[in-house]
Amino acid sequence: MLSPRSQLTAASLTKPWRYVDPGPRGIYHPETNPNGVITQLTSAENQLVQADIADFIRREVVFSQDVLGYKAVSDGSRRLAGALAERLNEYWRPVEVLSAGDVAVVGSATALHDGLGFCLFEAGEGVLVSRPYYGRFEIDFGFKAQVKVVAVDSTIDTCFLPSVVDEYQAAYDKALSEGIKIRAVMLVNPHNPLGICYPPETIRALMTFCQTHKLHLISDEIYALSVFPSNTSTPTYPFTSVLAIEQPGIDPDLLHVIYGISKDFALPGLRLGALLTRSATLKKSLSSILRFCPPSSTSLLIASTILENRAFCASFIEASRTRLAEAYAFTTARLDEMGIRYADGTNAGFFVFVDLSPFLVDEEGMGREGREQELAGRLLEGGVCVQPGEEHAVEVGWFRVVYSVERRVLVEGLKRYLFPSFLVLFFSYFFLPRRDGGLVRVLTWGCSYD
Repeated sequence: MLSPRSQLTAASLTKPWRYVDPGPRGIYHPETNPNGVITQLTSAENQLVQADIADFIRREVVFSQDVLGYKAVSDGSRRLAGALAERLNEYWRPVEVLSAGDVAVVGSATALHDGLGFCLFEAGEGVLVSRPYYGRFEIDFGFKAQVKVVAVDSTIDTCFLPSVVDEYQAAYDKALSEGIKIRAVMLVNPHNPLGICYPPETIRALMTFCQTHKLHLISDEIYALSVFPSNTSTPTYPFTSVLAIEQPGIDPDLLHVIYGISKDFALPGLRLGALLTRSATLKKSLSSILRFCPPSSTSLLIASTILENRAFCASFIEASRTRLAEAYAFTTARLDEMGIRYADGTNAGFFVFVDLSPFLVDEEGMGREGREQELAGRLLEGGVCVQPGEEHAVEVGWFRVVYSVERRVLVEGLKRYLFPSFLVLFFSYFFLPRRDGGLVRVLTWGCSYD
């Protein structure tokens, strides 16, 4: 017999859409599996520069027998901590220079979420996260550490305003009234799923909020170097780390930054994450459980070799930003032609947040979850995988679409979005009051590989 908590986590595997699964059709490939399901627009991975990083690894990384031993993990962790501190000092310009001692290296940022859940919370306590937010936080913090993700009911239009602290306060008060003690605020900057950088004044407001209530501020900055010039009509902000805020007004022991190389350096397969903190007590607590999520010595060697090469990092990041900007411009131009609305102001990350609510069915009794899952089912029939409700937006019908993939895959994926769109709009045209121009836009939309 399994433990009750183990049964609870195992049961989550049966939830529809929680995990990306192409089923028997397999994952789409233009040549080897053209009839497969396109899952690539769901997973946030920068495939635009993976060939570049792979070429560097083949050329520059030298493996020796020493890498195979236990000692290589401890030595490699210290080496990577130093290299990471040096690069982040260069790009983030923190108020206080980072040293290797401020960096704790772990086996992936996901493992770090779980570790922080253990070190900072008691089971049943809560972390505030503003909507929309990355749905896997509920798994990362909740499955083992049993931390509750408490949603702040902000909208796409309000979550970046300094006044959003009023909504944090409302969520904080509501949680206390329900018996949930809040221990921390989770900030994701640049934002996931919106791909927007927080303005400094909003970061300062959240720091003040945390200091007032003696809450930890956990800032996930894993997309920090994936910021690019975009063609958005909404004003954008450059990335500002919480560590770069002058006179932050928060106890340094309450401020913690999560980073990793899976996004900015296109290396999710290495499974490396890092916590940047000046809290000696947190570092000591975290070190006591690092043996359960240690990094691989091979991964440490590869990452250190990359980060120590300043010239390569500079050229690689510049290339990544250029390609992300091109992919974002291409994707939004096609969405405009399709008549599909999306959140404006994006200048970071690998995704655009799209509004597919016009294509939801309106059957009574289905509810929000059922309507989004029904649409996801039609999309799956058309050969493209999405995850309904995974980003927890206040408004119904919003989905994250990843564009940092091979152009042929992106083009095919966007075409397959026409499948449910066509069905709903066709039905609307003949049986319901017509949505102005929608049918014409969908039927005339097309795209090229250019």
